[in-house]
Amino acid sequence: MRKFGVIGVGHVGVTVAYTLVTKGIADELVLIDTNEKKALAEQLDLEDAQARLDTNTKIKIQDYSDLEDADVVFVTAGDIEATRTGKGGRWAEFEETKEIVKDIAPKLKNSGFHGVVIVTMNPCDAIAQYLQEQGGFDRQHCFATGTFLDTARMQRVVSEQFGVNAKNVEGYVMGEHGESQFVAWSTVRINGRQLKEFAEMNHKTLDYDDLKEQARLGGWRILEGKGYTSFGIATCAVKLAEAVISDAQLFCPVSSYNEELDTYLGQPAVVGKNGVEYVADIQITDDEKALLKDSAETIKSKFATM
Repeated sequence: MRKFGVIGVGHVGVTVAYTLVTKGIADELVLIDTNEKKALAEQLDLEDAQARLDTNTKIKIQDYSDLEDADVVFVTAGDIEATRTGKGGRWAEFEETKEIVKDIAPKLKNSGFHGVVIVTMNPCDAIAQYLQEQGGFDRQHCFATGTFLDTARMQRVVSEQFGVNAKNVEGYVMGEHGESQFVAWSTVRINGRQLKEFAEMNHKTLDYDDLKEQARLGGWRILEGKGYTSFGIATCAVKLAEAVISDAQLFCPVSSYNEELDTYLGQPAVVGKNGVEYVADIQITDDEKALLKDSAETIKSKFATM
């Protein structure tokens, strides 16, 4: 039986739940929210939808004990208004999300849950580490979406610039899921060819700074337009959960613990039945290594002062 939990059924959490139910990924789903009426409403709405689906998902709400045998729990709680209106970007949520984690972590741990935790809360690198520490979870079993979404945005921007399908763009955005992130351009390829080579072959102008800025600002444009982001991040989270359930050994960037830099940050890793099976040792340039270190220091310094 494939069993999932979603803690926090706001815009992201409910999109995760809807995807799990309508795609027939979940046999059982547990929804938990501080607003019990909201949790009940989403349960009923999803149950109504199942009369027109080819699959069935058993849905429960508001009981942490139901998470004991869950395979994956998504932690999606937070306050997007703090990010949208406050100073400091995603870090504006940190004080509130830390308090949420203080409430969630012991309840999740005491439920007997021993599966994999996937975090989408902001600032996700710091919160994933904080949740791991507060709950006493193995680092391997607790990770965040990190730059998986930022990488998708980079793929979209590059694909639009060069007229290719985004699925044919490889490469990684690394570091913080935030302002200090960077595109590791040495890893970016289109149809198997390095980006610079592909641009030259097709007589295209290659402006790294412009591409980087477009990718970086993608999330903020969505936030400005509809007040929150949901589809992209929820899709990333569900794909990671599917990799856990199927032991897919998915190679992708996620926010996981870096031993050398002593912090959670976005980096390529392999995701399987045990969560982050291992962090990949990929080849990047010396300049990119410096950017990764700087981003790690940004995360650690902000984490220490908030």
